[in-house]
Amino acid sequence: MQQCIVPAIMLANLEHHGLPGGATSAEVTRLAPSPTGALHLGNARTFLANWAMARRSGWRIVMRIEDLDTTRTKPGAAAEILSTLRWLGIDWDLPGRGGAYVQSHDLEPYRAAMRRLAAGGGAYPCALTRTQVEQAVSAPQEGAHDVPFSRHLRPEPREYDFDAVQGEAGPGGTNWRFAIPDRAPGVSFDAAFDDAIAGVQRLDLAQSVGDFVLWTKRDQPSYQLAVAVDDHRHGVTRVVRGDDLLDSAGRQLLLYRALGMGPEPSYTHLPLVLGADGRRLAKRHGDTRVESYRALGVPAEALVGLIAFWGGLVNERRAVGSTEFIDLFDLSRLPRTPVHFTPEDDQWLRSFAR
Repeated sequence: MQQCIVPAIMLANLEHHGLPGGATSAEVTRLAPSPTGALHLGNARTFLANWAMARRSGWRIVMRIEDLDTTRTKPGAAAEILSTLRWLGIDWDLPGRGGAYVQSHDLEPYRAAMRRLAAGGGAYPCALTRTQVEQAVSAPQEGAHDVPFSRHLRPEPREYDFDAVQGEAGPGGTNWRFAIPDRAPGVSFDAAFDDAIAGVQRLDLAQSVGDFVLWTKRDQPSYQLAVAVDDHRHGVTRVVRGDDLLDSAGRQLLLYRALGMGPEPSYTHLPLVLGADGRRLAKRHGDTRVESYRALGVPAEALVGLIAFWGGLVNERRAVGSTEFIDLFDLSRLPRTPVHFTPEDDQWLRSFAR
């Protein structure tokens, strides 16, 4: 796998490159897998839908490996993911020749963003532990993924020298949090956007998550900061991903505005693929990894066909090639509720096994 350190290129620079795949418009999307394990059928559905939308509309496609969660990243997973995507018929335009931008290869763009936020009072160091944050919340929300960070824990606003504070904190530095801006009078939400599937979203981030982490004690940017910075510098205008990341869009939009970045991308959040029991795909549902079916001899066209069936693009389970998938793809026909992977789906795929 060719891996490229991400250059600081903007959309205007990309206009001069001849690109494969029929990309003709100024719109740019990205495929951004995380190398924390093999792709399962739910991941494949999201990537195929994103890719088909792009190829139907002439958008450029950026490939980016989001490997900053070093505690979960698995050796060799990135190369396997790219191989799996190619096998499914998915291609991309940038960085070119089948390579990928790799986040961990260059942290300087994220440090530059932190310097700007800290100097403007939009970010502050925070050494509080999760337990201390939890203790400050009088009524934690049942089932919440994030412990809301109470605003009264925020220090008085001031300007910070990011590099100096990190140096003084010792090895790894300290956590940094984003200071969610005060709302305009009469506004009851922190961020709003119109999602192509989920509709208009008005997010009360101050209540649901509070001041979220931008930089970690591992001396690495958080997912929210890295994605916002990379989407901007790669010229991404269309973000297509699973709806488990729906609330992340609000945080990333706040970062766009705090860093003076634009234009802001538009969003399409696809409902997830769930098991027959209504829970997220996991080992309890058996082996749903794309590579496992591939190893059994199941052809790529069978997996693509099942995904087309889930999307209402065909009326029955049947083999569908990637080119036909593009021709069939219609976002308006995709279900607005989660898709379920059933034992019948698994049996049908295995019927192709050699």
